[in-house]
Amino acid sequence: MPQVTLTVNGKSHTAEVEGRTLLVELLRETLRLTGTHVGCDTSQCGACVVHIDGESAKACTVLAVAAEGTSVTTIEGLAAADGTLHPMQEAFREYHALQCGFCTPGMVMSAIDLVQKNPQGLSEHEIREGLEGNLCRCTGYHNIVKAIAAAQDVMHGRVSELARAAE
Repeated sequence: MPQVTLTVNGKSHTAEVEGRTLLVELLRETLRLTGTHVGCDTSQCGACVVHIDGESAKACTVLAVAAEGTSVTTIEGLAAADGTLHPMQEAFREYHALQCGFCTPGMVMSAIDLVQKNPQGLSEHEIREGLEGNLCRCTGYHNIVKAIAAAQDVMHGRVSELARAAE
């Protein structure tokens, strides 16, 4: 069996995998990082989104061997060592942007990538368009969009209009 070596959440890992093993399977079953969810097995829902070398990717569409030598960040790798949440995680908590929580890890990972790629800021419409690859069956997206709007301001060092309104 082939071996794959990659860095996951800052730690190097080497594992033997079958050639057909998906990255999501390696993360969940071998490394026991179960925050990356499998929702549809068809790349439709976005529950499995992780960052590979800083770019969001659906881990259900990436073979583990294709991740050789990459740096992967999962939802478990976002919080600081002291437990401080990433601004996006904090915004999702603050703005009640989750209900059942199943889509949340993939939604957070996608949102971070979306915000990082758009330092000028995103409108509500652009946030909604940017989330088209992530499905949520509970929230109707309203609070998710509010959370992302607030987090983008924190991530880019701006004071959020939503934060001002909450004061």
